Amino acid sequence: MLVEIKAPVLPESVTEGTLGAWHKQVGDTVKQDDIIVDLETDKVVLEIVATASGVLTSIEMEEGATVTNNQILGRIDNEAVPKQVMEQQPPVAESKAGPSARKLLKQNELSADQIEGSGQKGAITRQDIEKHLQAAATVVAPAPVPQKVVEQSAQPATEARNDRRVPMSRLRLRIAERLKQAQNSAALLTTFNEVNLQPLMDLRSKYKDIFEKQHGAKLGMMSFFTKASVEALKRFPAVNASIDGNDIVYHDYFDIGIAVSSERGLVVPILRDVDDMSYADVEIEIRNMAVKAREGKLGIDDLTGGTFSITNGGVFGSMLSTPILNPPQSAILGMHNIQKRAVVIDDEIVARPMMYLALTYDHRIIDGSEAVRFLVTIKEVLEDPARLILQV
Repeated sequence: MLVEIKAPVLPESVTEGTLGAWHKQVGDTVKQDDIIVDLETDKVVLEIVATASGVLTSIEMEEGATVTNNQILGRIDNEAVPKQVMEQQPPVAESKAGPSARKLLKQNELSADQIEGSGQKGAITRQDIEKHLQAAATVVAPAPVPQKVVEQSAQPATEARNDRRVPMSRLRLRIAERLKQAQNSAALLTTFNEVNLQPLMDLRSKYKDIFEKQHGAKLGMMSFFTKASVEALKRFPAVNASIDGNDIVYHDYFDIGIAVSSERGLVVPILRDVDDMSYADVEIEIRNMAVKAREGKLGIDDLTGGTFSITNGGVFGSMLSTPILNPPQSAILGMHNIQKRAVVIDDEIVARPMMYLALTYDHRIIDGSEAVRFLVTIKEVLEDPARLILQV
């Protein structure tokens, strides 16, 4: 009996995908739940698995093809190989690697068995493969050039000048489309402020060890910024709202997007109902999302929705920037590098760890005074963390 391999039913926000690498070829034996092929959407890479054991008898769609909901990709004959034989088949080595890592393995003609994984449960990441390639490159030294040949070289060699044309991924295309949409449709403005992080750093230093021991998570900066943002959003609901046609939609929940860099590009996984989360919950969830992003394991649900976003260019050394909002959201907070600077406190010049903050907002829905006071609220809460407890 032939069992069809179909593309999954995609959410409304995703209309189609691009077929990635096939991990099985026609004639290969497969086990139920083996990863058969990848499907790249504008949000994530989905892994399509076998729904039955058997032999892959046909591939209907080749790598790079555009596919839609429930489209037939291939077929499996579930009577071609006896069940007991299938149960003896060893697991596919590449199952230790995520979609992007498997693609890099294929491009460099490597086997997963050659790579030592550093991810969870020994999973192979893209960084592991790049490290392996760099190590291999250093082993092969260039052969010495004979002295006679060197003496005869009167003219300097002309280096080749090549261009490489690579199709943009669906994620990169979608990022470009959404950012251009934001520029074209929203009235974007950015307001700035700076925050003295000394009180926050003192608090972290005092409680970080007991926090990690009790909750199993490091006490980072992002949980403070996330919770401070929620407090400010409660005070200024327009910043947490969005425009739908001629209506303003006010959200009575706080789903915060945290921008994360991955090898496929910038992704913004969503922390839902952050007002109900503890600091430990926020830290653990951010860590989990970052790991999933690096390993290409984020699902569509992880990236859908969100009422407000935070991006931290400071991790790359950015001193100041104007972040661009993520439609249909109406605002985004930009964090930056922490640097000790001279500031005046109580009429004395002292050195303090300072950070510039930026809030880009849609002026169609948020007034300038609201945006300024929103950012001032975040500043005040971070400079006096007890305000969050007392809600003042």
